[in-house]
Amino acid sequence: MVSTLRDRILGRPSSPAGPVGSELPAAPLGEPDGAPSIDQLSRELHQRVIERLDLARLEAMRDREAMGQEVRRTVTDVLRSDSSPLTQRERDDLIERVVHEVTGLGPLEPLVRDPLVSDILVNGPQDVFVERGGRLERTTVRFRDEMHLRAVIERVVHRVGRRVDEAAPMVDARMADGSRVNVIVPPLAVDGAILSIRRFGVTLTPHRLVEVGALSADMLALLAACVRARLNILVSGGTGSGKTTLLNALSSFIPIGERVITIEDAAELQLQQAHVVRLETRPANAEGRGEVVMRDLVRNALRMRPDRIIVGEVRSAEALDMLQAMNTGHEGSLTTVHANTPRDAISRLETMILYAGTAIPDRAMREQIASAIDVIIQVARLADGRRRVLSITEITGVEGEVMQLQEIFRFRRQGITADGVVLGEFEPTGVRPRFAERLALAGIPWSVPTMPGGVPRRLPVAGGAIR
Repeated sequence: MVSTLRDRILGRPSSPAGPVGSELPAAPLGEPDGAPSIDQLSRELHQRVIERLDLARLEAMRDREAMGQEVRRTVTDVLRSDSSPLTQRERDDLIERVVHEVTGLGPLEPLVRDPLVSDILVNGPQDVFVERGGRLERTTVRFRDEMHLRAVIERVVHRVGRRVDEAAPMVDARMADGSRVNVIVPPLAVDGAILSIRRFGVTLTPHRLVEVGALSADMLALLAACVRARLNILVSGGTGSGKTTLLNALSSFIPIGERVITIEDAAELQLQQAHVVRLETRPANAEGRGEVVMRDLVRNALRMRPDRIIVGEVRSAEALDMLQAMNTGHEGSLTTVHANTPRDAISRLETMILYAGTAIPDRAMREQIASAIDVIIQVARLADGRRRVLSITEITGVEGEVMQLQEIFRFRRQGITADGVVLGEFEPTGVRPRFAERLALAGIPWSVPTMPGGVPRRLPVAGGAIR
């Protein structure tokens, strides 16, 4: 176990060494005739610290803070016995670098701790990008080489109980802090290992979404009424458009006394209710056995006496089981789908139903979708990086072969400023939804917001973005 930990830390097979915890003869860090760089000092100090650490005891520690303190003490002892002419600031920086290498994610650790970073994208040892405020930017973070990057990747996948190599070159999993990690290595990644980390910060409250301009107060009032009245809601949008953030916010309107079951590929939802059961899919093991897919979990959830089922994202045949659940007494369920428009979302659902291998006529398929889904919320990340609700649309039924949709709210774009900010307004279309009667029966009266004279009221947009 000790040699395995040493290999993961150093990123290479360890050379024969003395007993664990034994010290190497002290030697000055860096070259005697030159002024070594901080990177060089960090590498040399890193290796010396590994030889001094009691790796067996370190491996047994569960508290990362305690691990960090142990490593920090060892690094300080090594530096105290060294004669390198470093300032106190350089020594502090060197200590943090080594601590990150041993207990964290190496060069990525400062990015992981930055609350403004939502995505960390590593395309290679010298090619690291992050997303801040909806915009991608290149960072100055660098790995020493491909071996250093692979060492950090090994550390990541080890923590989630997975492995990555030529036999299993792809990993998609959830880290301990809830972040979603994806790794793909050669031979599938042609130019070297690729690491993507999707981070999830503090859950935004519904009213905070209004403050940052993701939707208007009137739109939020309607959606809150829909959730309380147990309408089935589908959130549609592209990757990184804010679907999960909006789903988390909407779930806060579910009454406290209801039993909610969430089903996800990688658990990302952060519901605030007291009675929540979280289910997560499982990939196959190294022998190709033990896989549990989303469809299995949806079927099992129906036997768990749910009041509502929330599927993080429908991607395949589980769409049919989800629709059947919505049609058989589990009203008020919520789910998301990758699509660019409400009508595209309907088409995606039709395609997913076909994955189930059931020969359902097209009209019967559309009627099932129309009877199951009440509202489609379309979200998007605009050109300026801000996430907004573009439309709230009701499914009213099927006429002939065509699904009938009517828009209740929309975001009307008006242009873009010189610095790239998208201008626009939220506005109601003036249409009274057919489900207004269901809201009234649930004791939630609602009317279309209008100005004097019956003209739909335009709603100003606040600045900000969904993080």
